[in-house]
Order: sequence, then C-alpha cells, then structure tokens
Amino acid sequence: MTSYPLTRLRRTRATAWSRALHREVLVTPADLIWPLFVAEGTGVEDPIGALPGVSRWSVDGIVARAKEAVALGIPCLALFPYTQPERRSADGGEALNPDNLMCRATRAIKDACGDAIGVLTDVALDPYTSHGQDGLIDGEGYVLNDATVEVLVGQSLNQAAAGADIIAPSDMMDGRIGAIRQALEDAGHINVQIMSYAAKYASAFYGPFRDAVGSRGLLKGDKKTYQMDPGNAEEALREVEMDLAEGADTVMVKPGLPYLDIAVRVKEAFGVPVFAYQVSGEYAMIEAAVAAGAADRDAMVLETLLSFKRAGCSGVLTYHAAHAARLLNG
Repeated sequence: MTSYPLTRLRRTRATAWSRALHREVLVTPADLIWPLFVAEGTGVEDPIGALPGVSRWSVDGIVARAKEAVALGIPCLALFPYTQPERRSADGGEALNPDNLMCRATRAIKDACGDAIGVLTDVALDPYTSHGQDGLIDGEGYVLNDATVEVLVGQSLNQAAAGADIIAPSDMMDGRIGAIRQALEDAGHINVQIMSYAAKYASAFYGPFRDAVGSRGLLKGDKKTYQMDPGNAEEALREVEMDLAEGADTVMVKPGLPYLDIAVRVKEAFGVPVFAYQVSGEYAMIEAAVAAGAADRDAMVLETLLSFKRAGCSGVLTYHAAHAARLLNG
C-alpha cells in the first residue's frame, strides 16, 4: 500500500457526490421488516408505554399499516399478538385456534395486499401461555422440549394455512426446525419459508416487548434453559448449522447491536441470508436518548441500520422501519 502524501484517503471524502460514489454499503426500505403488535377489537390504537411511538393495533389498523408499508417499499411485516388473559392457558392452546389474532390479521393482510407484502409470523407459545414461557412446562417449571415442539408444529401449520409467507420460530427448542419443515412439506406448504431465530440470546433487552405482548407480569422464572448464554459465540454457530441442516431458509441473530459480532461470524461461516432483530430494548434506548436531548433520532436510526448491513445482514427487523423508510425515501 502506498503512503501519504501519494495516498490521501480524505481525497474521496471531500465532496458529497464522491462519498456517495465510494460508499460500500447502502440501506434501502427493502432491507426492513416492520414488527407490529395485534390487539382485539376494531379501530384500536393502544400506545405501548415502554415503546414510545409504538402501538398495538386491531386487525383493521394492521391492514392500514400493511398498506402504508407497501407504499413505503417495506417488503415484509412481522406480527405478534397481544392475547387477552382469558385466552391464555398453561398449554398455550390459543396458538392452535385457526381464528386467533395472528391468523385473522394474516388473512386480512393477504386479502388486502396479496403478494405486495410478505407476512412473517412468530412461532412460540409465550404470547399464549398463562406462565409466560415459550413452551409447555413440567411441575418444576422446566420447559419441555419435545412436547413443546409438537405444539409448535401445529402452530406453524395453523399460521401457514392462514396465509403466512414466513414461519419464524423464536422459541429456541431443539429440533423444531426439522419438525416444522417436514410438517409444512407434508401439508403442501412447500413455498412457506422458515426464518429461524437460530441465535437468540437470554438477553436483558427484551423487557418492552414482554410488555407489548402482555407476558412480563406472567413470566415465572427466566428463559435461560433454552435461550442462549450471552457469553457464548461458538455455540451460536452450532445452533445455526443445525437449523440450516434441518431446513431453515434464513437465520436470525437476536438481539441486534450487542451481537453484531455473531452476525458477522454467522455470515462468514455459512454464507446464508442472515437477519438481525433490533429488539425493543434497543429501540427504547434510542428513543430515551432522543427524549433526553442526547441524540438525533434520524441520524441514530440510519447509522444503526447501516451497521447491520455492514456486518453482513440481509435485512433488519426494527420498530423504526416506517420512520427509516420515510427518511430513505427522502
């Protein structure tokens, strides 16, 4: 490499047009997945206190958000239900109801927008259980793996039948990707994708999300027996390798910014589409910084999204998706 002054690295940074010409990574609205929370009722917009600017929407409101996303160029929505307490149970049976919130919202979006937008549906039992865990539990509160997988298969088929384009198991049970993939194949849902939450950590960044789906106050214990230890990186590669072997089309790292090193390693090791979830705690920190006058929202949103792309991510799930798309669209 030549040295100064023959090489002046500032030379290509001197003008805006030159910076644009030499930019290595770009973010577009097509890189975004917009997570949305679904609530019962009609005409409902229920602001979530722990997530300023984010609301739970009734199905009609979700359809309106879907049309907004299409207009903004956002290609996919991720749905999460706020299940009413009386519909929660120890076995999470509401997850198998073909007329549950997730299924109704999915059908409504597909009826209104068709293939103009994708619908990603969360597969896990925590929005449906009375104890807040992602699976079935034994008498000691331990989450049972194989019994849970059987329910997750039924939940996945239920969502696929409603029109889900991407099934996204977020539960972290062993073997669930293979079981779900085989069930989808057997049922004729051969083009339904699986985006596996392959490296999902037992993180402190999920608190506002649990408020949003109504599980925080219900959760007994923690999720450390199935979500990953934050100190582990090699284990994440094993998780990803297993999920890909079982039929995952894409994989996810969650949370996002605190685990960018994992996203980089997964991309380098496997060369597959990697997504990151900029989770509720990350969103809330940005909004808190903005509210304190310590940050510029627009600049922080775009810079953090750029960091995901620079780390090799194909896309990002972010609650800032609509705001970011407006900025990117000028």
